[in-house]
Amino acid sequence: MNKQYMIARKIRPYIKEKLKPGFVVGLFGARRTGKTVFLKQLLETISGKSLVVSGEDLDVQEILSSHKLSLLKSFTSGYTHLFIDEAQKIPGIGVNLKLIVDNIPEISVFFTGSSSFELYRQIGEPLTGRSIFFNLFGFSQEELDEDFLGARKTLENKLIYGLYPQVYLEQSLSEKEEILNGIKNGYLLKDILEFDLQKDSVFVLNLLRLIAFQIGHDISYSEIAGRMQVNVRTVQRYLNILEKMYIIFSLPGFSRNMRNEYTKTPRYYFWDNGIRNVLISNLNPVHIRNDSGQLWENYCIAERQKFLSFNRISANRFFWRTYTQKEIDYLEERDGILHAYEMKFSGKTAKVPAPFIQNYPNSVFTGITRDNFYGFLTEK
Repeated sequence: MNKQYMIARKIRPYIKEKLKPGFVVGLFGARRTGKTVFLKQLLETISGKSLVVSGEDLDVQEILSSHKLSLLKSFTSGYTHLFIDEAQKIPGIGVNLKLIVDNIPEISVFFTGSSSFELYRQIGEPLTGRSIFFNLFGFSQEELDEDFLGARKTLENKLIYGLYPQVYLEQSLSEKEEILNGIKNGYLLKDILEFDLQKDSVFVLNLLRLIAFQIGHDISYSEIAGRMQVNVRTVQRYLNILEKMYIIFSLPGFSRNMRNEYTKTPRYYFWDNGIRNVLISNLNPVHIRNDSGQLWENYCIAERQKFLSFNRISANRFFWRTYTQKEIDYLEERDGILHAYEMKFSGKTAKVPAPFIQNYPNSVFTGITRDNFYGFLTEK
Protein backbone atom coordinates (compact mmCIF):
# COMPACT_ATOMS: atom_id res chain seq x y z
CA MET A 1 0.00 0.00 0.00
CA ASN A 2 1.14 3.53 -0.76
CA LYS A 3 2.30 4.99 2.56
CA GLN A 4 0.38 8.19 1.82
CA TYR A 5 -2.86 6.25 2.35
CA MET A 6 -1.89 5.79 6.00
CA ILE A 7 -2.13 9.52 6.77
CA ALA A 8 -5.68 10.87 6.79
CA ARG A 9 -6.00 14.29 5.23
CA LYS A 10 -7.77 16.82 7.41
CA ILE A 11 -10.05 18.20 4.70
CA ARG A 12 -11.57 14.88 3.61
CA PRO A 13 -14.71 15.11 5.84
CA TYR A 14 -15.37 18.66 4.62
CA ILE A 15 -15.11 17.61 0.98
CA LYS A 16 -17.16 14.45 1.42
CA GLU A 17 -19.94 16.53 2.98
CA LYS A 18 -20.03 18.79 -0.10
CA LEU A 19 -20.20 15.96 -2.66
CA LYS A 20 -23.85 16.16 -3.60
CA PRO A 21 -25.87 16.12 -6.84
CA GLY A 22 -25.77 19.30 -8.87
CA PHE A 23 -22.65 20.58 -7.11
CA VAL A 24 -18.99 21.01 -8.08
CA VAL A 25 -16.13 20.57 -5.60
CA GLY A 26 -12.60 21.61 -6.58
CA LEU A 27 -9.29 20.73 -4.95
CA PHE A 28 -6.26 22.89 -5.77
CA GLY A 29 -2.66 22.30 -4.81
CA ALA A 30 0.90 22.15 -6.07
CA ARG A 31 2.11 19.08 -7.90
CA ARG A 32 3.27 16.19 -5.68
CA THR A 33 1.20 17.25 -2.69
CA GLY A 34 -0.99 14.14 -2.87
CA LYS A 35 -4.07 15.22 -4.82
CA THR A 36 -4.35 12.00 -6.83
CA VAL A 37 -3.90 9.87 -3.71
CA PHE A 38 -6.53 12.00 -1.99
CA LEU A 39 -8.94 11.42 -4.87
CA LYS A 40 -8.47 7.65 -4.54
CA GLN A 41 -8.96 7.83 -0.76
CA LEU A 42 -12.16 9.80 -1.27
CA LEU A 43 -13.48 7.24 -3.74
CA GLU A 44 -13.22 4.53 -1.09
CA THR A 45 -15.52 6.44 1.27
CA ILE A 46 -18.47 7.26 -0.98
CA SER A 47 -21.36 5.23 -2.33
CA GLY A 48 -22.72 5.26 -5.84
CA LYS A 49 -21.06 4.72 -9.20
CA SER A 50 -18.10 6.96 -10.00
CA LEU A 51 -16.54 7.90 -13.33
CA VAL A 52 -12.86 8.71 -12.80
CA VAL A 53 -10.94 10.42 -15.62
CA SER A 54 -7.73 12.37 -16.15
CA GLY A 55 -7.56 15.77 -17.81
CA GLU A 56 -4.31 14.66 -19.43
CA ASP A 57 -6.22 12.08 -21.52
CA LEU A 58 -6.81 13.55 -24.99
CA ASP A 59 -10.16 11.79 -25.39
CA VAL A 60 -11.31 13.22 -22.07
CA GLN A 61 -10.12 16.67 -23.13
CA GLU A 62 -12.13 16.40 -26.35
CA ILE A 63 -15.34 15.41 -24.57
CA LEU A 64 -15.11 17.81 -21.62
CA SER A 65 -14.29 20.76 -23.87
CA SER A 66 -16.91 19.90 -26.52
CA HIS A 67 -19.79 22.19 -25.41
CA LYS A 68 -22.05 19.36 -26.66
CA LEU A 69 -24.73 18.45 -24.13
CA SER A 70 -25.64 15.21 -25.90
CA LEU A 71 -22.00 14.06 -25.73
CA LEU A 72 -21.68 15.06 -22.08
CA LYS A 73 -24.88 13.15 -21.25
CA SER A 74 -23.60 10.03 -23.00
CA PHE A 75 -20.23 10.38 -21.24
CA THR A 76 -21.75 10.56 -17.74
CA SER A 77 -24.73 8.25 -18.28
CA GLY A 78 -25.23 5.79 -15.42
CA TYR A 79 -22.87 7.56 -12.99
CA THR A 80 -23.61 9.45 -9.80
CA HIS A 81 -20.15 11.03 -9.44
CA LEU A 82 -17.69 12.47 -11.96
CA PHE A 83 -14.08 12.71 -10.75
CA ILE A 84 -11.62 14.69 -12.89
CA ASP A 85 -7.90 14.67 -12.08
CA GLU A 86 -5.72 17.46 -13.57
CA ALA A 87 -8.73 19.51 -14.68
CA GLN A 88 -6.55 22.48 -15.62
CA LYS A 89 -5.54 20.56 -18.76
CA ILE A 90 -9.05 20.74 -20.22
CA PRO A 91 -9.84 23.83 -22.35
CA GLY A 92 -13.13 25.50 -21.47
CA ILE A 93 -13.78 23.14 -18.56
CA GLY A 94 -15.95 25.71 -16.76
CA VAL A 95 -18.61 26.04 -19.45
CA ASN A 96 -18.85 22.28 -19.81
CA LEU A 97 -19.19 21.68 -16.08
CA LYS A 98 -21.98 24.27 -16.03
CA LEU A 99 -23.72 22.34 -18.82
CA ILE A 100 -23.44 19.17 -16.74
CA VAL A 101 -24.70 20.78 -13.52
CA ASP A 102 -27.56 22.59 -15.31
CA ASN A 103 -28.75 19.61 -17.32
CA ILE A 104 -27.63 16.48 -15.48
CA PRO A 105 -28.60 17.42 -11.90
CA GLU A 106 -28.29 13.88 -10.54
CA ILE A 107 -24.48 13.88 -10.81
CA SER A 108 -21.90 15.42 -8.48
CA VAL A 109 -18.53 16.64 -9.77
CA PHE A 110 -15.13 16.62 -8.08
CA PHE A 111 -11.96 17.87 -9.75
CA THR A 112 -8.33 18.47 -8.88
CA GLY A 113 -6.05 21.13 -10.32
CA SER A 114 -2.38 21.85 -9.79
CA SER A 115 -2.82 25.54 -10.50
CA SER A 116 -5.63 28.04 -10.14
CA PHE A 117 -4.68 30.28 -13.08
CA GLU A 118 -8.01 30.09 -14.88
CA LEU A 119 -10.00 27.45 -13.02
CA TYR A 120 -11.36 29.80 -10.35
CA ARG A 121 -12.61 32.17 -13.03
CA GLN A 122 -13.83 29.48 -15.43
CA ILE A 123 -15.68 27.43 -12.83
CA GLY A 124 -16.35 29.73 -9.89
CA GLU A 125 -18.07 32.54 -11.76
CA PRO A 126 -20.60 30.53 -13.84
CA LEU A 127 -21.31 28.18 -10.91
CA THR A 128 -21.65 30.70 -8.09
CA GLY A 129 -23.56 29.05 -5.27
CA ARG A 130 -23.09 25.62 -6.81
CA SER A 131 -19.35 25.18 -6.33
CA ILE A 132 -16.79 25.25 -3.55
CA PHE A 133 -13.00 25.09 -3.61
CA PHE A 134 -10.45 23.62 -1.21
CA ASN A 135 -6.66 23.71 -1.08
CA LEU A 136 -4.36 20.74 -0.48
CA PHE A 137 -0.78 21.29 0.63
CA GLY A 138 1.93 18.95 1.82
CA PHE A 139 1.20 17.21 5.10
CA SER A 140 0.47 19.55 8.01
CA GLN A 141 1.74 19.08 11.55
CA GLU A 142 -1.84 18.49 12.63
CA GLU A 143 -2.22 15.55 10.21
CA LEU A 144 0.87 13.71 11.42
CA ASP A 145 0.51 11.03 14.08
CA GLU A 146 2.77 12.90 16.49
CA ASP A 147 2.37 14.18 20.01
CA PHE A 148 4.48 17.09 21.28
CA LEU A 149 7.54 14.95 21.98
CA GLY A 150 7.35 13.23 18.60
CA ALA A 151 6.93 16.55 16.83
CA ARG A 152 10.03 17.92 18.53
CA LYS A 153 12.09 14.86 17.60
CA THR A 154 11.25 15.20 13.91
CA LEU A 155 11.37 19.00 13.86
CA GLU A 156 14.82 19.44 12.30
CA ASN A 157 13.94 16.97 9.57
CA LYS A 158 10.83 19.01 8.72
CA LEU A 159 12.72 22.30 8.79
CA ILE A 160 15.20 20.96 6.22
CA TYR A 161 13.21 18.56 4.03
CA GLY A 162 9.68 19.85 4.42
CA LEU A 163 6.40 17.95 4.33
CA TYR A 164 5.72 16.98 0.73
CA PRO A 165 4.19 13.50 1.23
CA GLN A 166 6.73 11.46 -0.73
CA VAL A 167 9.63 13.34 0.85
CA TYR A 168 8.33 13.09 4.40
CA LEU A 169 7.59 9.36 4.18
CA GLU A 170 11.03 8.51 2.76
CA GLN A 171 13.47 7.47 5.50
CA SER A 172 16.73 7.88 3.59
CA LEU A 173 18.10 11.43 3.62
CA SER A 174 19.79 10.90 0.26
CA GLU A 175 16.48 9.72 -1.20
CA LYS A 176 14.72 12.74 0.28
CA GLU A 177 17.24 14.98 -1.47
CA GLU A 178 16.81 13.12 -4.75
CA ILE A 179 13.02 13.45 -4.60
CA LEU A 180 13.24 17.17 -3.85
CA ASN A 181 15.63 17.71 -6.74
CA GLY A 182 13.26 15.79 -8.97
CA ILE A 183 10.39 18.06 -7.95
CA LYS A 184 12.51 21.17 -8.51
CA ASN A 185 13.77 20.10 -11.91
CA GLY A 186 10.61 18.45 -13.21
CA TYR A 187 7.24 18.99 -11.58
CA LEU A 188 7.63 22.37 -9.90
CA LEU A 189 7.62 24.53 -13.00
CA LYS A 190 5.68 22.31 -15.40
CA ASP A 191 2.45 24.30 -15.23
CA ILE A 192 4.00 27.74 -15.33
CA LEU A 193 6.05 26.94 -18.43
CA GLU A 194 3.00 25.47 -20.16
CA PHE A 195 0.93 28.49 -19.17
CA ASP A 196 3.47 31.20 -19.96
CA LEU A 197 6.30 30.79 -22.45
CA GLN A 198 7.65 34.34 -22.17
CA LYS A 199 10.35 33.25 -19.71
CA ASP A 200 12.23 29.98 -19.36
CA SER A 201 12.81 27.81 -16.30
CA VAL A 202 16.14 29.50 -15.53
CA PHE A 203 14.37 32.84 -15.08
CA VAL A 204 11.71 31.37 -12.80
CA LEU A 205 14.20 29.40 -10.69
CA ASN A 206 16.39 32.47 -10.27
CA LEU A 207 13.37 34.50 -9.18
CA LEU A 208 12.42 31.84 -6.64
CA ARG A 209 15.99 31.76 -5.31
CA LEU A 210 15.93 35.50 -4.73
CA ILE A 211 12.68 35.16 -2.81
CA ALA A 212 14.08 32.21 -0.84
CA PHE A 213 16.86 34.37 0.56
CA GLN A 214 14.37 37.09 1.56
CA ILE A 215 12.20 35.05 3.94
CA GLY A 216 11.07 37.32 6.77
CA HIS A 217 12.28 40.47 5.03
CA ASP A 218 10.68 43.15 2.92
CA ILE A 219 11.35 42.74 -0.76
CA SER A 220 12.03 45.44 -3.31
CA TYR A 221 10.33 44.79 -6.63
CA SER A 222 12.61 47.29 -8.34
CA GLU A 223 15.75 45.68 -6.90
CA ILE A 224 14.65 42.23 -8.04
CA ALA A 225 13.71 43.61 -11.45
CA GLY A 226 17.16 45.15 -11.78
CA ARG A 227 18.91 41.91 -10.87
CA MET A 228 16.68 39.91 -13.22
CA GLN A 229 16.97 42.53 -16.00
CA VAL A 230 13.20 42.83 -16.44
CA ASN A 231 10.63 45.46 -15.49
CA VAL A 232 8.80 45.59 -12.16
CA ARG A 233 5.51 44.52 -13.71
CA THR A 234 7.11 41.28 -14.95
CA VAL A 235 8.42 40.48 -11.47
CA GLN A 236 5.02 41.12 -9.91
CA ARG A 237 3.28 39.05 -12.56
CA TYR A 238 5.49 36.01 -12.07
CA LEU A 239 5.25 36.21 -8.29
CA ASN A 240 1.48 36.25 -8.66
CA ILE A 241 1.63 33.17 -10.89
CA LEU A 242 3.88 31.37 -8.41
CA GLU A 243 1.34 32.08 -5.68
CA LYS A 244 -1.42 30.61 -7.83
CA MET A 245 0.75 27.52 -8.29
CA TYR A 246 0.94 27.13 -4.49
CA ILE A 247 4.72 27.42 -4.36
CA ILE A 248 4.83 30.68 -2.41
CA PHE A 249 2.37 32.89 -0.55
CA SER A 250 2.48 36.47 0.68
CA LEU A 251 1.50 38.45 3.75
CA PRO A 252 0.63 42.15 3.52
CA GLY A 253 1.82 44.73 6.01
CA PHE A 254 -0.58 45.70 8.79
CA SER A 255 -1.54 49.32 9.36
CA ARG A 256 -4.38 50.68 11.42
CA ASN A 257 -3.39 53.51 13.76
CA MET A 258 0.20 54.57 13.15
CA ARG A 259 1.41 56.87 10.40
CA ASN A 260 4.82 55.18 10.14
CA GLU A 261 3.62 51.60 9.68
CA TYR A 262 5.14 49.93 6.61
CA THR A 263 2.74 48.51 4.02
CA LYS A 264 4.55 49.17 0.75
CA THR A 265 5.33 45.57 -0.26
CA PRO A 266 4.32 42.15 1.06
CA ARG A 267 6.58 39.50 2.52
CA TYR A 268 6.84 36.16 0.75
CA TYR A 269 7.06 32.66 2.21
CA PHE A 270 7.26 29.15 0.78
CA TRP A 271 4.51 26.65 1.38
CA ASP A 272 7.20 24.03 2.00
CA ASN A 273 10.62 24.35 3.63
CA GLY A 274 12.05 21.52 1.56
CA ILE A 275 11.22 23.29 -1.70
CA ARG A 276 12.78 26.49 -0.39
CA ASN A 277 15.96 24.70 0.67
CA VAL A 278 16.44 22.67 -2.50
CA LEU A 279 16.03 25.85 -4.56
CA ILE A 280 19.05 27.38 -2.81
CA SER A 281 20.92 24.03 -2.84
CA ASN A 282 21.21 23.95 0.94
CA LEU A 283 19.98 20.82 2.71
CA ASN A 284 22.60 21.04 5.44
CA PRO A 285 21.65 20.36 9.08
CA VAL A 286 20.23 23.27 11.05
CA HIS A 287 23.16 23.54 13.47
CA ILE A 288 25.66 24.44 10.74
CA ARG A 289 23.43 26.94 8.91
CA ASN A 290 23.19 30.69 9.26
CA ASP A 291 19.50 30.85 8.30
CA SER A 292 17.92 28.86 11.14
CA GLY A 293 15.76 31.87 12.03
CA GLN A 294 14.40 32.06 8.50
CA LEU A 295 13.74 28.31 8.44
CA TRP A 296 11.83 28.58 11.70
CA GLU A 297 9.81 31.60 10.63
CA ASN A 298 8.89 30.08 7.27
CA TYR A 299 7.97 26.72 8.82
CA CYS A 300 5.80 28.15 11.60
CA ILE A 301 3.98 30.65 9.41
CA ALA A 302 3.41 28.20 6.54
CA GLU A 303 2.18 25.47 8.89
CA ARG A 304 -0.16 27.94 10.56
CA GLN A 305 -1.62 28.81 7.13
CA LYS A 306 -2.23 25.10 6.51
CA PHE A 307 -3.95 24.76 9.87
CA LEU A 308 -6.27 27.68 9.15
CA SER A 309 -7.02 26.43 5.63
CA PHE A 310 -7.60 22.78 6.55
CA ASN A 311 -9.87 23.75 9.46
CA ARG A 312 -11.77 26.37 7.44
CA ILE A 313 -10.87 29.09 9.96
CA SER A 314 -11.27 32.65 8.74
CA ALA A 315 -8.56 35.11 9.80
CA ASN A 316 -6.91 38.20 8.38
CA ARG A 317 -3.13 37.68 8.24
CA PHE A 318 -0.30 40.22 8.19
CA PHE A 319 3.21 41.12 9.25
CA TRP A 320 3.88 44.37 11.11
CA ARG A 321 6.77 46.78 10.75
CA THR A 322 7.46 50.47 11.22
CA TYR A 323 9.85 52.65 9.28
CA THR A 324 11.95 52.77 12.46
CA GLN A 325 12.55 48.99 12.17
CA LYS A 326 10.20 47.82 14.92
CA GLU A 327 8.51 44.64 13.72
CA ILE A 328 6.46 41.55 14.48
CA ASP A 329 6.70 38.44 12.32
CA TYR A 330 3.06 37.49 12.07
CA LEU A 331 -0.38 38.85 12.96
CA GLU A 332 -3.80 37.23 12.89
CA GLU A 333 -7.03 39.12 13.29
CA ARG A 334 -9.75 36.72 14.45
CA ASP A 335 -13.15 37.59 15.89
CA GLY A 336 -12.12 41.21 16.30
CA ILE A 337 -8.99 40.37 18.32
CA LEU A 338 -5.46 41.00 17.06
CA HIS A 339 -3.05 38.14 17.83
CA ALA A 340 0.66 38.90 17.39
CA TYR A 341 3.37 36.22 17.10
CA GLU A 342 7.14 36.43 17.08
CA MET A 343 9.07 33.32 15.96
CA LYS A 344 12.14 32.58 18.12
CA PHE A 345 14.10 29.46 17.16
CA SER A 346 16.80 30.36 19.69
CA GLY A 347 14.30 30.15 22.52
CA LYS A 348 15.03 33.68 23.69
CA THR A 349 12.13 35.54 25.23
CA ALA A 350 10.24 37.48 22.59
CA LYS A 351 9.41 41.05 23.55
CA VAL A 352 6.50 42.97 22.11
CA PRO A 353 7.61 46.29 20.57
CA ALA A 354 6.46 49.22 22.70
CA PRO A 355 4.87 51.16 19.79
CA PHE A 356 2.74 48.14 18.92
CA ILE A 357 1.32 47.56 22.38
CA GLN A 358 0.77 51.30 22.84
CA ASN A 359 -1.30 51.50 19.68
CA TYR A 360 -2.99 48.11 20.00
CA PRO A 361 -3.40 47.64 23.77
CA ASN A 362 -6.06 44.95 23.41
CA SER A 363 -3.87 42.70 21.26
CA VAL A 364 -2.47 39.36 22.44
CA PHE A 365 1.28 38.74 22.00
CA THR A 366 2.97 35.30 21.96
CA GLY A 367 6.51 34.19 21.24
CA ILE A 368 6.65 30.90 19.30
CA THR A 369 9.58 28.66 20.29
CA ARG A 370 10.40 24.97 20.18
CA ASP A 371 8.63 24.68 23.53
CA ASN A 372 5.19 25.84 22.38
CA PHE A 373 5.10 25.54 18.56
CA TYR A 374 3.05 22.34 18.70
CA GLY A 375 0.04 24.12 20.17
CA PHE A 376 0.38 26.99 17.69
CA LEU A 377 0.30 24.59 14.73
CA THR A 378 -2.33 22.14 16.00
CA GLU A 379 -4.24 23.90 18.80
CA LYS A 380 -3.98 20.65 20.76
